[in-house]
Amino acid sequence: MRHVHVRLGPLAVTEAGEEGPLVVLVPGYTGSKEDFRLVLDPLAAAGYRVVAIDQRGQYQSPGPDEPTAYTVDALATELLELLELLGEPVHLVGHSFGGLVARAAVLRAPHQVRSLTLLSSGPAALTGPRVAMVDFMRPMLESGGLVEIADAVQALEDAMGDTRPPELRAFLRERFLANSPVGLLAMAEALTTEPDRVEELAATGVPVLVTYGEGDDAWHPELQADMAQRLAAQHVVIADALHSAAVENPDATVSALTAFFSSVDSASAA
Repeated sequence: MRHVHVRLGPLAVTEAGEEGPLVVLVPGYTGSKEDFRLVLDPLAAAGYRVVAIDQRGQYQSPGPDEPTAYTVDALATELLELLELLGEPVHLVGHSFGGLVARAAVLRAPHQVRSLTLLSSGPAALTGPRVAMVDFMRPMLESGGLVEIADAVQALEDAMGDTRPPELRAFLRERFLANSPVGLLAMAEALTTEPDRVEELAATGVPVLVTYGEGDDAWHPELQADMAQRLAAQHVVIADALHSAAVENPDATVSALTAFFSSVDSASAA
């Protein structure tokens, strides 16, 4: 892990691979670069240089106590600053809320990307049962109660018989508590109010892949399939996965990504 310095401060990144087209991975709400840990080395082995980031206010990327730093537009500005520093057009992959941020970056600077992958990300504001979780967290975030939320989630997981390794559960708690409460609250607002920008994205001409787990419980799979059709995008449904396919079925996720990247790169070289 290292930090890349942009205008608002350091952004934490994890990298893999030494040569090949550049891939940048953007995590979702409450996530971090570690959400891509199982796909980094396989993507590098497939011939790509890979950079996974913590967005502003996430885990190891510190953020200010100012809500305006965490709007979709503000986060897209930082992402574009990072892309400028990386110095070449990238294959940009955004998971969930990260897909909304990545989309905003593409709309502002389509020349900075080779392609855009929307990984379990929808056409507009979040729908489905995860909205209830955001609503549950909001009053506690307003009082800065990260520990209260973490304790409530842990109690729920215990009641449901969570069998994940203790070290993973410990990391997830540590990561959550490292987030900016102001950032989480502002991102929650952005996540539940984002407008539909599918037609704007289609007009850029940037190649798009829409891919998601077959059991996605954030944006409904049918909604994402409709978005893919509206974008005339490549479209892959990942079996044996819910909302976090890069963790739940990394092999299939890597296959979907590399096939898409290869098709884009081949077309641009023709």
